[in-house]
Amino acid sequence: METRAPDSKPTGRDVWMRGLFMLIFIIGFAVGQWLLNLLAVVQFLWLLFAAEPNRFITVFGSSLAQWLSEVGHFLVCATDEKPFPWKPWPPTVAAGSGPGPPASSG
Repeated sequence: METRAPDSKPTGRDVWMRGLFMLIFIIGFAVGQWLLNLLAVVQFLWLLFAAEPNRFITVFGSSLAQWLSEVGHFLVCATDEKPFPWKPWPPTVAAGSGPGPPASSG
């Protein structure tokens, strides 16, 4: 949809192209959601046996959740900006310094 003026309506071609990208991102969203669920199960098992969360899973899971949010915004037309791989992967946020629930101390 980058080919039209900001105030004009999208052309039929723009709508079909967006539909194609939406289909691609719907598939990617399903894969990402499955992966996030798998990470949650592995994190639970890690927590159960190691008595502390796995840092890699925490960081990657947060980044994946951010990407899923970006995909959701694109799918409902809240933004025209396509998520990864059309822009960089969402940055990882250190625990307790970004959005989401605060880190617990116990």
